[in-house]
Amino acid sequence: MIGLIVNPLAGMGGRVALKGTDGVVDEAIRRGARPVSPELVRLFLRELSHYEEVKSITFLTGPGPLGEDYLREFGFNSEVIPLEVCYRNVEGVKIPDTTAEHTKRLAREMLGKVELIVFAGGDGTARDLLEIIDRKVPILGIPTGVKMYSGVFAVSPEKAAEVLAKFLRGEVKIEEREVRDIDEESFRRDEVRARTYGRALVPVVEGLVQGNKEAVKIDEAGELEALVEAIAEEILESDGVYFLGSGSTLRRIKERLGIDGTLLGVDIVEVQDGAVKLLVKDATERDLLKFIDKNPRVVVTVVGGLNFLFGRGNQQFSADVLRRIPKENILVVATPDKIKGPVRVYTGDKEVDEKLRGYIRVRVSPWMEKLVKVI
Repeated sequence: MIGLIVNPLAGMGGRVALKGTDGVVDEAIRRGARPVSPELVRLFLRELSHYEEVKSITFLTGPGPLGEDYLREFGFNSEVIPLEVCYRNVEGVKIPDTTAEHTKRLAREMLGKVELIVFAGGDGTARDLLEIIDRKVPILGIPTGVKMYSGVFAVSPEKAAEVLAKFLRGEVKIEEREVRDIDEESFRRDEVRARTYGRALVPVVEGLVQGNKEAVKIDEAGELEALVEAIAEEILESDGVYFLGSGSTLRRIKERLGIDGTLLGVDIVEVQDGAVKLLVKDATERDLLKFIDKNPRVVVTVVGGLNFLFGRGNQQFSADVLRRIPKENILVVATPDKIKGPVRVYTGDKEVDEKLRGYIRVRVSPWMEKLVKVI
């Protein structure tokens, strides 16, 4: 028996620049957000249905949007834990009125009954599980949240299905991985306050399960500053609209350009005759789409430790946005210590992901590029 717990509201704050969803679901909907977790769970189950091993298992899950609905849709055997789920209407959008207590209640009921708990959510959901199960049963995350810095997540919903199949065949290693989370209120103010909440048991397959988000140290402070200076000068010399991504490297570039941009969000700027104008600070997916016909150039970096280019913490760059941006308009900036093997993209759209895969040039110094594989 395998547990399945779905946080149906996870990830709603990503595309609308809220850096998370905890406590801001109503605001996310007012900004145009819609549930994203259900579709990603369906991707997981669709992929899982291709494996012969799953015919021998029964899922223990929650009612309705907490798991039952999706398992029934794909014809999986399941047993449902009785739990009341109410709904509410926000700005014309009907959503389940679920909280962390739903996750914790399901986890308690699963203890001693399942060999593995698969959950759909982000770092907050992982924390809720850890509080109840500690290291009594392994967990595996289907990445559907905004912040997924813990080492408990598969790199995509489809790869989570592959990990589960390998778990059923006994082809995984069970390792202890950190569960980390960032205070979302501070995060929205561009303050990073990360904390490790404990360690969970995780079925690990190399290349299919991500590591922890780590701070990447710069060996030479001057190396980063020289890179920032060079990129800023190149932007100033080329008129047009730019989408400037998140992270400390991009923040330094924004400062060098003389704009009050965000550390953890996406900013839209326009350059004309060497002058920079901040058009939108902390832009949402909807904001990016408003400027998509301006042939914008995108400047982003790699999430250190996770090796993600798109799909972790910058969901404003959605499939709809990236579909309309030529690959040659994407400038990746990263110091060499951030590039540890291939980098990943995951938008949930196979066509868009395939467009971005292959190789991409990464500026690693003022005078040097590195050809990096995108997977």
